[in-house]
Amino acid sequence: MRNDDIGDISRLAEASDALAAVFHALSEPTRLAVLEHLSRGEHRVRDIVEHLHLAQSTVSKHLACLRECGLVSVRVEGRASWFSIADAPRLAALISSAESLLVHSGIALSLREHQSHDHSAGLPETELS
Repeated sequence: MRNDDIGDISRLAEASDALAAVFHALSEPTRLAVLEHLSRGEHRVRDIVEHLHLAQSTVSKHLACLRECGLVSVRVEGRASWFSIADAPRLAALISSAESLLVHSGIALSLREHQSHDHSAGLPETELS
């Protein structure tokens, strides 16, 4: 095996890891709810806590996961941290594509309906995996 081949394999593995991290972040209904809330604009942790009725520590853990894979960015203003979606148009396109896959696969439930159902049913908070 040539050194170029090893470099290509290494770059492919790194890209696969990054892609897996994005899909892992999107696989959790609470993180999808956080992203849905952030799609309306910048919010502080406290705002998200109040809106989703979750513990501050839970929201912070989910935001950390979303930040680590580049889906969410943070802007510091004084002592407040304001969170927003890093690339809203691309994230919206990705979610739309996922919903389209569900429809075309015969799954009637959309991602947003699933997300709303999970949170309106009063299910317990989910832990990060």
